[in-house]
Amino acid sequence: MNSHSIMAVPSVFAAFDEDGDGKVSVSELQRCMEATLGEDVSEEEAAAVLVAVDADGDGLLNQEEFSRLIARAGAQEEDDADVKRRCLREAFGMYASSSADDTITPASLRRTLSRLGSHELGVEECRAMICRFDLDGDGKLSFEEFRVMMMA
Repeated sequence: MNSHSIMAVPSVFAAFDEDGDGKVSVSELQRCMEATLGEDVSEEEAAAVLVAVDADGDGLLNQEEFSRLIARAGAQEEDDADVKRRCLREAFGMYASSSADDTITPASLRRTLSRLGSHELGVEECRAMICRFDLDGDGKLSFEEFRVMMMA
């Protein structure tokens, strides 16, 4: 957890601790998770999250236990981001013209699409596909341009 996150924990904890008793209950956790995630969270799901970090076993989260929950959530987000980046890098490598060049050219895009069984596209059609996401105008896609395209 970075220093900004550590500083934010007391205010986030206070927001979750709706009744101000210094503890976060299952129902408080459930309501705040729903507000934060923007989707329904069952009482059972909230209880499972609470139990996972409830070190003293009182069925409530104090600020220290809540801090551990926030740290776990942050670590999970980082892990997810790393996995997505590795998968994107692997996909990018399939299309790249060579490992030394590390770009997707119209010719390398055409070659890979042909290997994947896509209907035959001409180099000009591949050039047009690349052009939409070629942010620096060099006629090829870098990994970052490919990442932007895949996230669009």
